[in-house]
Amino acid sequence: MAQPTSRSELIEYCKRQLGAPVLEINVADEQCGDVIDDALQYFYERHYDGVLQTYLKYKVTQDDIDRGTASVKAGSSNTLGITTTSTEATIVGAGVTFNFYENSNYIQMDPAIIGINKIFRYDGSQTTTSNMFSVKYQMFLNDIYSYGSMELLTYNMTKTYLSDLDFMLNTEKQIRFNQRMDRLYLDVDFNSLTENDFLIIDCYRLVDPNDYTRVYNDHFLKKYATALLKRQWGQNLMKFQGVKLPGGIELNGRQIYDDAINDLTVIREQMSNTYEIPPLDLIG
Repeated sequence: MAQPTSRSELIEYCKRQLGAPVLEINVADEQCGDVIDDALQYFYERHYDGVLQTYLKYKVTQDDIDRGTASVKAGSSNTLGITTTSTEATIVGAGVTFNFYENSNYIQMDPAIIGINKIFRYDGSQTTTSNMFSVKYQMFLNDIYSYGSMELLTYNMTKTYLSDLDFMLNTEKQIRFNQRMDRLYLDVDFNSLTENDFLIIDCYRLVDPNDYTRVYNDHFLKKYATALLKRQWGQNLMKFQGVKLPGGIELNGRQIYDDAINDLTVIREQMSNTYEIPPLDLIG
């Protein structure tokens, strides 16, 4: 099928590009599966169509709060929420042991999440809330009491001033995330969290090909998977270099392998120049 919609169809497509069924592609099914996995991983990590910026809701549980607020107990090696590591070092000939404690202030994330930008504020701000005693309410009550007599410039300046106050008085929540750990660390006071509240997470998520089958028909993915399969085919045939087949035909796995390496070099260069989002400049 020229437009594959599944792993098996993509594997068959790649084999046809290499000469099947006219030629026998000497690659095991397990190797084909590895090739597709490697191609998808490269596609996710480099291609701008491999991920989607999305917003996820996470419901806070009491276990999260207990884990993030657990305190270190002296002499306890199995304290709830605390990961204890001990590092031994020798200083000036004297043996010194340093004990480091890390609070388990994290929430478990879906393995499909590969990057997190931020979490939105979950605590109420006295600057921007609309209750009677907030700055926002008082300013609008005294200065903008009638929309008919209000100028847009005045309204804009008032909103900008409120935003500046909110920025100065309410800091952004500090987070740490590594996709290999699947943990979102929240460097906040977990006592400020409330059970059953929701955290809104601004993140990047993989485009699952099982849900969106058009991923398997991506032009770059098909070319890259074919080149990887060709390289694997060449690696297999190099084991039989110089072996004569009936009719005098000789296998040349080295040539197939070298051609595949050249193809991969060209495709990866195309990825960097065409499909990969360039890194943003860091100023300041």
